[in-house]
Amino acid sequence: MRITFTARHFKPSERLKEHAHLQAEKLKKFSDGILDIEIILDYIKQVQKAELVAKVYGTRLTVVEESEDMYKSIDLAMEKMERQLAKHKDKLREFTNDRIAENVENIES
Repeated sequence: MRITFTARHFKPSERLKEHAHLQAEKLKKFSDGILDIEIILDYIKQVQKAELVAKVYGTRLTVVEESEDMYKSIDLAMEKMERQLAKHKDKLREFTNDRIAENVENIES
């Protein structure tokens, strides 16, 4: 899994970079198929925005969160991404189970 970090309109501290990378590493346990994670942090006036783009086999999941604190924005975005990854994994699991059931029914007929 490759992690790309981008900061717009401000210079991030090493602590902030480390926090973002550690949070992104935790996403591995939700899906094995994550190829890339792009972390984009933006600071516009008083709004601090964290955007995550995860490239998973066959799709791209995107999350955007805004708050008054950059750490809070990152944490909220990571929580939302966890839910999206779990939902995506469930969809894949249901799809493969449906196909297997159809094939078994066709063989038995």
